[in-house]
Formats: sequence, C-alpha cells, structure tokens
Amino acid sequence: METINAAQPILQVRDLRVQAGSQPILKGVSFDLYPGEVLGLIGESGAGKSTLGLAALGHMRGGCACVGGEVLFRGQDVFSLPPRQAGMLRGRRITYVAQSAAASFNPAYTLESQIAEPLRRGGGSSGPIARTIRNLFRRLGLPQPDIFGARYPHQVSGGQLQRAMTAMALAPEPDIVVFDEPTTALDVTTQLEVLAAIKQAIREEGSAALYISHDLAVVSQISDRIMVLRHGQMVEEGTTRELIDTPKQDYTRRLLNVSHAVVPAEVREDARDEVLSIRGLSARYGSVPVLDDVTLGVRRGTTLAVVGESGSGKSTLAKVVTGLVPAAGGTLTFAGKALRPTLKARDKDTLRRMQMIFQIPDTALNPRQTVGEIIGRPLSFYFGLPRAEVERRVADLLRDIELGPEFARRYPSELSGGQKQRVCIARALAADPDLIICDEVTSALDPLVAEGIIKLLRRLQEEKGVSYIFITHDLGTVKAIAHDIAVMRRGRVVDCGARDAVLSPPFHPYTELLFTSLPTTREGWLEEALAKRPDPDALDGTAPGASQEAGQANARTGHRRGADRPVASGMGG
Repeated sequence: METINAAQPILQVRDLRVQAGSQPILKGVSFDLYPGEVLGLIGESGAGKSTLGLAALGHMRGGCACVGGEVLFRGQDVFSLPPRQAGMLRGRRITYVAQSAAASFNPAYTLESQIAEPLRRGGGSSGPIARTIRNLFRRLGLPQPDIFGARYPHQVSGGQLQRAMTAMALAPEPDIVVFDEPTTALDVTTQLEVLAAIKQAIREEGSAALYISHDLAVVSQISDRIMVLRHGQMVEEGTTRELIDTPKQDYTRRLLNVSHAVVPAEVREDARDEVLSIRGLSARYGSVPVLDDVTLGVRRGTTLAVVGESGSGKSTLAKVVTGLVPAAGGTLTFAGKALRPTLKARDKDTLRRMQMIFQIPDTALNPRQTVGEIIGRPLSFYFGLPRAEVERRVADLLRDIELGPEFARRYPSELSGGQKQRVCIARALAADPDLIICDEVTSALDPLVAEGIIKLLRRLQEEKGVSYIFITHDLGTVKAIAHDIAVMRRGRVVDCGARDAVLSPPFHPYTELLFTSLPTTREGWLEEALAKRPDPDALDGTAPGASQEAGQANARTGHRRGADRPVASGMGG
C-alpha cells in the first residue's frame, strides 16, 4: 500500500503509560500516525495492543487508567476533552472495528438501522444516509447491497458481519479507523475476502488506520509500517518490508519464524485400529441438513485434523460425536462399541474416555474455582479418589502441562490465555481419556503461545497414546499436528487421507483453495491470491446441487485430480 505522508501526523502518542491497578499495561509507548497511513500493531496476548488502540479513541477499559503521557488527535489531547466533545470524536472522527462483530451488533435491530444510528446523531437525513450505507456495502463486496441492510445480524455469515462492521466504521468518513483483530475468528477464505475489502476501503477513503493483530502475515499485507509490542513496550518499529526482510530484534525474528516453521507430526505406522469410527453420518438442525454422509475414522494414538470454512460442519461433527447433537443417520463406534446417540444415554465410563477442549478457555473455566479444584473434579467424579490422592495427581498433571504444582492455588483470572488453555488440557487428561476433541483450541492464542500448546499436545500424545480430533481453520497448525486430514465443505467430506497425501499435489480443488488462502509475508501476496482465486461455487464436486456421490467418492478414495492414492488406514469406507 502506498503511504501518503502529510506534513503533520494526524495522531501523536507520546510516552503513554497505562495501569490496571498497580499493574503496568503500557510502559511509555510513543508513535506517530499520518493521514492515509496504516500502522500495524503486532504482539502476543497481553502486549498492550488493544489498550493502545482504545487509547487512540480516548477510552480506557474498566479498571485501567492513563497515568502518564498523552494522545494527541490533530494536536488535541483526547483524554483532556470535555465528555461531550470526546463523545463526538469517538464514532465520528475516530472509529473502531472490534474482533467479534457478532457480539457488537444488537440482534434485535437490522444491520442498516444500526449502521445509520451514528450518522443520524450527526444530523444526517434518511435518504443520503441510506445511499452512503448501500454504497459501502457494494464496495465491501456484500451480496445484494441494496437490500443487505434489511437483514438481522443472525441472518448473515461471520465474514459478512465483519464487513458490515467495517461499513459502520467507514460510514462517518472518519480520520482514523482502529481495527482490533478484525479477522482473527474468521476462516482463511473468509479472512482473505475481508482483508481485501478493508484494504481497498482504507485506500479509497484515505483514512488513517491502526491495524491490531497477532498474525504478522496478515499485518504485513495491509500495513505501511509495523510496530512490535511486548509486555507494554515497543520492541521494534519500521516499514513493513524493513521489518519483514531485516528484523533487528530477536523477538521479531521469533514471530517471523513461528509463521514460517512447519514441524510435521511423526506418523505412527503401527497405529491401525480405530478408536472412533464414523460411517454415513448425517445431522440436522430442525429441517436444515448440516452433515451429509460423513465417513471418517480416528486411528489410536494419532491426530485427525478436520478443516474447512465456517459453516462447513466441523463443530457440528464434534457435537454429534460427543452426544450434544443427535445424529439423523449413520453409525458411531467408539473403542469397538456402538455409541449411544445422546450424552444422557451414555454410561459414565464412555463419558470419561471421550473428553473435549473448547476454543475459549475463559468461558470453559469456572472463575470461582481454583486451578486445583478445576483439574481435580474429573479425578473425584470418575475415579472417586480421596482428597490427598487428588492433590497428588493434580500436581502431576500440572507438571505434565509445564506449569508446576504451585498453580493449583491460583484462579483463572490470575492466568494468561495460554496458561488457561493448558489448564483445560490438564482437566481433559485427568479423566485418562482415549480420545480428546480439540475445537479451535489455538485460534484465540497468539502464534508463540499457540506453538507451545501444539508442542504440548504432541508430547502428551507420544507419552500417553491419546488420540485427537483437531478441529481448526488454521492450516499452519494442521501441517504441524495432523497425521490424517479431513477437509469438509457444506457438511460433506470432500477430501481426506494421510497428511502427506492431502498436502501434496495434485490437490483436490477445494483443498487447494484453502491452502492458497493461507496468508504469507510475501509482498503482494494478497493481490496475487485474489487474482488466482477460483469461484468457490464452481469447485469440482462441491457446487450447490453437485452430485453427493462424487464428493463422497473423492473422500473415500483419496482421489485428487486423478491421483490414485489410498486414504490412511481406517479412513473412508
């Protein structure tokens, strides 16, 4: 992106220091932002990125306070503005795009009415406001832009909702837009579309932007400059190409290396029998089909990665396997025995042998229980162990997840995101399961923390022989952890087999689309990927109304553009 440097910066941050109680969050951060420029803010969880982005709006999260420095918007200190003037600044001159659009829109109102609200407050009239919003929908590539705004938030996809929030931020023609992890929760193909739409909109509007992310590849495709934060301090700053091509600091090099590194999991050739067998599985939500004739197997002591876009049926498959959603057809066999269709109908030993780790550890852990109580609960429930033995086993499990026995006395609020996810892993291991279902367990974590979690899961698998179903849209993670891969689209398995077979050309067309949509730090990658991108609805065997038998045949035989290779043992019919 071409940088437009005006003589004076539009935003100046000088020695900004923020604390939460006595805990420092930002420790003297300074930077300038010029009109038309995009500054990427990169760093791990807890680095202070979001705090810095909110400070640009003159806003602090509850419990946080600015204890030093200043934030100047066109020469005015945003923290010293009267409340009315500060309110006029936020949402008009400086706008914000949050990570979770679904949590930011009101489900009771249409999209257009919510996007129009700040414009009406500014004194705009209905006709021009409607035209502005529909033009933005059109420019952001939203379907049927003239009527799209009549929909409610739950009636559109995650990627469409994120673009609608971008339209809301751009509608007042702001001077600055703060994008706070706007594509983190999106699958790679949707992320590609949203990134392109945001980049084009910023360029056409001429707004300056702060783009916050923990994904260096994503930031490199949209930013003119990048600033790296760690522990509330600036580690390094420079133009995008300087920072990518010749990083000066070790931490920046580590971020780059984790983006590029692929350490494939060793395939267990001795693992032949299936711990879980799925044959002809189908499921519905009401009258809407969500899974169609899914046939897969999970070999003992190995990892089956299930990948695909949002809405492909990945999480529904996990819910059917765990009994949270009943199957509409097909069979499930676990450890050689037929699985009962619902959670309530399954016996205690079956529940113990199949555990699940969820995407967001904050919602998966009881904030009122200590780590020791959380991990100890399965030990008491499934095995009836006495208190002293529970405490001993909890200490062993904490060592297994590389935390240490002293963490047993802490509460979830005292842990980082990565530490919380490790506690969730320990809780699952406490039941001594045969199979653990990992549902997007690294998608909310920064790359370095996610890398640590993947290494931990692989080590525990090697030591304990546990099998994993690893549900994800992070294809880089798939390369590092999977023994077998199943690619899902619209409720069907369109490609499956051993990892090396699925990841080697010739690819199934949809598999190729997924992997070519994975961002890289190469200059111009975004534009190249868009130019080469096929029409998703025209993909072989996956278009609406295409033969279901053809799609399933690909899955069962491992056929990829005529390749004659068998699927992994235990996979397919």
